[in-house]
Amino acid sequence: MSDFSYNVEEDSFDELVVARSHQLPVLVDISAEWCAPCRVLAPLLHKMVFAYDGKFYLGVVDADENMKIAGRHKVRGFPTVIAYSHGVEVDRFISSQTEGFLRNFIDNVIAKHAATAAGQ
Repeated sequence: MSDFSYNVEEDSFDELVVARSHQLPVLVDISAEWCAPCRVLAPLLHKMVFAYDGKFYLGVVDADENMKIAGRHKVRGFPTVIAYSHGVEVDRFISSQTEGFLRNFIDNVIAKHAATAAGQ
């Protein structure tokens, strides 16, 4: 983990995801250790954290330990990645994705965050 990547649990979700999403977008990776697509996606997400060097946060949720978070977000499959900006969900995707897809997804989330901050 890094300064921009951290574990999130039920009792820290509001602080580490909702509140922090007012500063920078937060991607929430809801996954499980037993999930093969999760094990494929996780390293790519962490690679993106370093590649984007402080342009977004990555919060990692262990679904088995934090079922209320998964339930509250109506997660239907793993991994589910949910983007938060300015306190609300702005986008999501399910399952492992390519690096190109991730870059496009992250770029769009960062653009939405900036547009909201600028009052558009």
